[in-house]
Amino acid sequence: MKILALTLTIILFYSGCSRNIPTPDQRLNKLMSLKDDQTINKVVHTDNFNLFTMQKFTNDCTIVKVYIEGDGLAWITRSRISSNPTPINPIALKLMNLDNSKCKIYIARPCQYNTSKNCNKKYWTSHRFNEKVIDSYISVLDMIKKDIENKTYSLIGYSGGAAVALLVAANRDDIENITTIAGNLDHKKWTDIFNLTALNGSLNPADYSNKLENILQYHLIGTDDNIIPKDIFDSYKLSFSNSSNINYKFYNATHSKNWEESYKKYLMEFEKGIFIENKEER
Repeated sequence: MKILALTLTIILFYSGCSRNIPTPDQRLNKLMSLKDDQTINKVVHTDNFNLFTMQKFTNDCTIVKVYIEGDGLAWITRSRISSNPTPINPIALKLMNLDNSKCKIYIARPCQYNTSKNCNKKYWTSHRFNEKVIDSYISVLDMIKKDIENKTYSLIGYSGGAAVALLVAANRDDIENITTIAGNLDHKKWTDIFNLTALNGSLNPADYSNKLENILQYHLIGTDDNIIPKDIFDSYKLSFSNSSNINYKFYNATHSKNWEESYKKYLMEFEKGIFIENKEER
């Protein structure tokens, strides 16, 4: 029997936290404490959601790197959905802070760090990858392109943010590459493996392989990630008839720990063009 929520899901969004959950304001304050002095925080209004962003652009941005946050604090207990999905640990922003790119933006998920008219709990549970969610990110990228006239994007997504990045890419023709970190790339496989309730209100990246096969992809997988194991990546890759653009590598990380150090290595490898796929770190 499928269950609505269980310990695994709680661990995914609540790992490492004490019983005293920080308030939304405290979580926002933590985010702001990580803010770069040259980064501007801005809430971008779209038709469906208001998305919290941190932006850093120069006057000559040809490519913009887009960092998309994970699913955040979606569950409080095994049966209680969180009233506010704002992350306790904003991993995607921490990763962006390691990136020396002059043109970059961090985009939180719907209802994280701010509210919108559509802040229904389904949008951080069953509908977390819904078409309305994806359309909001597409709108933000359209606005950026209009304002700074960049040519392309590089999308980087952590955990559930990886699924968002892939689904956005499937609907655009200006994506140069995609990087996923501990990514939920095939949520149908994920819910099957762990006997979770299917995310029936969500789009699934694995269903869009025909639109993604021509985009260069790098998938970073944690050797000790028990939340999004390699089986999820394997299922995603198998959905491609042509997987020549799909690269992956293992890093010594769990789902939420040691990704900053691992991402430093990845950025160095990527810059030097020495990303060695299929090699497991020990």
